[in-house]
Parts: sequence; C-alpha cells; structure tokens
Amino acid sequence: PEPIRTMFPSASSNTWIGNPFFTTDTAAALRALEIGAEAILMAKHGVAGVYDGDPRVDPSARFLHELTHLEAIERGLRVMDTTALSLCMDNNLPIHVFELADGNIVRIASGERIGTLVTTPEAAS
Repeated sequence: PEPIRTMFPSASSNTWIGNPFFTTDTAAALRALEIGAEAILMAKHGVAGVYDGDPRVDPSARFLHELTHLEAIERGLRVMDTTALSLCMDNNLPIHVFELADGNIVRIASGERIGTLVTTPEAAS
C-alpha cells in the first residue's frame, strides 16, 4: 500500500495509537471513546471485511456486509477481541472493517460504504 503521507497530504489530524497492557483492538476502542470518535476504521490485510468463516481457508465463507457487535461476539467472528467489541457495543461505536488496499483508507474516510459495518441495533440505519 502507498505511504500514509501520500494518502492524506492535506489532512490536519490523523491518530495512530497503542497502549501497554491492552491488545491493539482494546487500545483503539478506548482511544476512540476518549476522543469522541464517530467510528473505528479497521483495516485488515487480505480480506474485504468480516466473513462467517476464514475465507483464506474456507472458500464457502460468506462475506457479511453488516452485523451487530453482539452477533460478532456470539458467533466468535474475528472482528476484534471481545473486550474491544464489548466497549464498542456498550457505547454504540460503529466499526468499519475493510481491506487495507490502495485507496481504501481514503474511500472509507470519505464516507464510501465498503467492507463490513459492525454496529448496534439502535445505531443501525
């Protein structure tokens, strides 16, 4: 993928985070809540979003365009760790899961609907 600086040449702020003692998923959820983010943008390598199985080993795995945080937890889908999913669910914080491929960060940040949206029933529209 292209370097971040070339993808956001005039961006005034981007946040890239990490915290000790937490997974990067939980650190991202915590930081998103602390700063009042509208959503988490979660880029994945080699998959277009969330599937009902691992598409790299199961050719019959189905792509999921949308699901709830609770569905992801109950079905054991590999979106984020359970702590991070629970934090997002409890705070109605949507997660946009998409493939880390050229142009996709700009597309998703511009509001284009790609990948999978993980949300709560109250927040779904």
